[in-house]
Amino acid sequence: MNVADVIRTRVQVFAISEETTVHEAARYLREHQVRAVGVLDGGGKLAGVVSQSDISDKVAAENKSAGIRVSEIMTRELVTVPPEMALDECLRQMEMHGIFHLLVVDAQGVFRGMISVTDLLQVIASDQKARADMLESLLFPQR
Repeated sequence: MNVADVIRTRVQVFAISEETTVHEAARYLREHQVRAVGVLDGGGKLAGVVSQSDISDKVAAENKSAGIRVSEIMTRELVTVPPEMALDECLRQMEMHGIFHLLVVDAQGVFRGMISVTDLLQVIASDQKARADMLESLLFPQR
């Protein structure tokens, strides 16, 4: 299974403009029930990512105005993955970089969405349940 398999059914790519205020970004995250969002520049290209942690650590904890632009607090050193990447490699990337979200960018440089550690855990749990069910049917066949 790869990244494309996980994000294929998603209807919306969550992204905001770098001109968005931190207050608007926080509301966007809450309304869409996501913890991070891609930030696009004026040309629609991926320029950064902003998370709940960024807002908490760089704005609230520093007593800055929520009226500042996300471009002032977003993370610009991006860890991106292609849609073809295997999920186990995604988990390794997250662990190596100490992050919980990966930005999915295709070969043309188009932002396709994000994959989170929660997405990966859901797939792993589903796979483990399927294996357990198969083993149970082998060990205890119904007569």
